[in-house]
Amino acid sequence: MVLFVLCIKAELDGVESLSLLKNTNLCFSVRNPLSDYETREKIVFNPSETLEQEEGDREPPHHFAVRWEGQKKFSTLIVLDEEGAKSAFKKMKKKGGKKKGDVVDAPRDMTADDSGEYVPVLAMECRGIEPYEFYPLGNEFKVTSSGGAVFEEDVDLSEGDWGDYDEENDEAVGVNEFESKIIAV
Repeated sequence: MVLFVLCIKAELDGVESLSLLKNTNLCFSVRNPLSDYETREKIVFNPSETLEQEEGDREPPHHFAVRWEGQKKFSTLIVLDEEGAKSAFKKMKKKGGKKKGDVVDAPRDMTADDSGEYVPVLAMECRGIEPYEFYPLGNEFKVTSSGGAVFEEDVDLSEGDWGDYDEENDEAVGVNEFESKIIAV
């Protein structure tokens, strides 16, 4: 089992927080960690729904599964909820985890103080599968303006930028230069 974390980075303008919604479709490309050529491009799953399993299946409930060529078992991807992520990070710290230079905290919302920095927003437990690219589809994120107005619909970061106007507080709000990366913890 390997823990992967989706981190996002953006310049926030008039934005208090940028949050990944829990009940929306997410799009990733994944690959077989044992083979350079076996990939599945732009798979889509909803973190609030697990796949149906057959009775007696020994795998834990998961959000995506694929059987790579020549494999007997399915490779699975599980999106961890807040408690599961905290528990996994606690275990990793005890084991002295982190092979690479990136230091990653448990997933959280991006705030105005994080503008321009990578922030972990989603943790995934993977068995025999490696997510390597995230594709915003539109409507995965919620924006809260500095004045408290909430924008949940039409927050589309697929082009890298999003903007709107907070009428209550008479200010422009924007998320610019959106980037993402996936880190193995």
